[in-house]
Amino acid sequence: MTDPTIATHRIYTGKVISLDVDQVRYPDGSTGEIEIVRHSGACAIVPFMSDPVGDDPQILLLRQYRYAAKGYLYEIPAGRIEDGETPIAAASRELREETGCTASLFTHLYTTYTTPGFTDEEIHTYMATGLTLGESATESDEFLEVITVTVSQALRMIQQGEIRDAKTSLAILYTAGFALGG
Repeated sequence: MTDPTIATHRIYTGKVISLDVDQVRYPDGSTGEIEIVRHSGACAIVPFMSDPVGDDPQILLLRQYRYAAKGYLYEIPAGRIEDGETPIAAASRELREETGCTASLFTHLYTTYTTPGFTDEEIHTYMATGLTLGESATESDEFLEVITVTVSQALRMIQQGEIRDAKTSLAILYTAGFALGG
C-alpha cells in the first residue's frame, strides 16, 4: 500500500504527543484533511505474582490517578516507549518503575492501536512472569498504589465496571482467554 499522506503540518509538539494536520488521499482517490495525534508508542504489562498456569493466578494492578478520568483507575503497568528504546525494554523499565518488580520472562501477547480514528499510538502488550520484588521509582506526576488480585477477581472487576481502562480490560481478557488456555 502506498503512503496516503500528501502533506503534513505540525500544529503542536509536546512531551508526550504531537498534533499534525495531514492532507491525505483516501482509498477512492478523493483528498481531505485529518487531525492526527502522533505518539511514540507504548507498552503494557500483565505481571504475574504467581505461576500463571496455577489455579486462579495472582496479577498486579495499579490504582492510579488519572486527570482525564477525574479520579483513580485500575490499570496494568504501562508507559511510553522512549526514543531509541525497544518495546520490550520499555516494558521492563515501566514494570520496574511502577511496581518495583523485575521479571525473568516477558512474553509478547499482542500489539494494538489504541484509537486509530485520531492517533497512531500502538501498545505492545506483554505477560511478565518470574517476578522479583524491588523498589519502585515513579515519576513526580504519577500517583499510584500497587495491588494484587487474582485473575478471577480482575475479570469480575471488568464485568462490574470497576476496571474501566481499555488497555487493561483487553489485556486481562486476552490473557485469561488465550495465554492461560482459558
